[in-house]
Amino acid sequence: MTRTLFPILTVIAAIMLIWYAASVGMNKKWTYDQAGRAGVEVSFTEMVADTWAQERPVLPAPHQVVAELYRSTVQKNITSKRSLVFHGWITLSATLLGFVFGTGMGILLAVGIVHNRAMDMGVMPWAIASQTIPILAIAPMIVVVMSTVGATDLLGKETATALFGYQPAFMKGILPKAVIAAYLSFFPVVVGMVKGLRSPDHMQLDLLKTYNASKSRTFWSLRMPSSTPYLFTSLKIGMAAALVGAIVSELSAVPLRGLGARMLTGSYYGQTIQIWAALFAAATMAATLVAGIGWIERRSLAKMGMTK
Repeated sequence: MTRTLFPILTVIAAIMLIWYAASVGMNKKWTYDQAGRAGVEVSFTEMVADTWAQERPVLPAPHQVVAELYRSTVQKNITSKRSLVFHGWITLSATLLGFVFGTGMGILLAVGIVHNRAMDMGVMPWAIASQTIPILAIAPMIVVVMSTVGATDLLGKETATALFGYQPAFMKGILPKAVIAAYLSFFPVVVGMVKGLRSPDHMQLDLLKTYNASKSRTFWSLRMPSSTPYLFTSLKIGMAAALVGAIVSELSAVPLRGLGARMLTGSYYGQTIQIWAALFAAATMAATLVAGIGWIERRSLAKMGMTK
């Protein structure tokens, strides 16, 4: 335990030290400018204290970000539009929906690519080319087009009201975000699954042929189990990519909801502490989701008799 914790704590301490020093260096200009206008002199200690307590710093100190996280999560009602829990749930909903779409599409494409040479030659190059398009360029286009045709909500207002008695906030405008999240998440799954499905060697494939195994039997008995480690690795990358896609899409979506929108409104009004708090909330969400996939991976591989 000590061997594991000591390096981690050392790295965290170094990051905190650099962060605090950087906040002093980047915020001191404001302190000295204000002191110059007031015609007073400030000591080094007063300058440092002020740089760590500014309302709108260039770089907020770590304790300011932690305090903002506490205020916007614990001290706010979760239904409040100033609550990070409210915005985080909206981002999480779009991320998971897009991840499911992207994963399903990626697995189906990978199966087709492995079993069909025409798809291998025709689909794979287009899948690679699709990732060269900057997401910041395509996200507003997808949001605008889907909003124009009215394909924005997971369920229609009438359907949602009939099921829940009201239309949940996370369902409003979720589909464009999910499409962008799926766009980023499907490619790692395609690449990982193709590599995994092709991982069995010729001796294993020839052995099943001698047993007169069909293609479907070979797929479920050999190719699919062999691809499992590759699949989970690609799912971790795909989940992180889906979260990035959801956050980027929220910069263009209307209404402004989600962690991406929280960052955007913070930049509009110069609320850098709000931006950093939303950024840390997104990072925490990503780490939690990836850790969850890792937990499922360990359990699955253990049941299959595999070790990692």
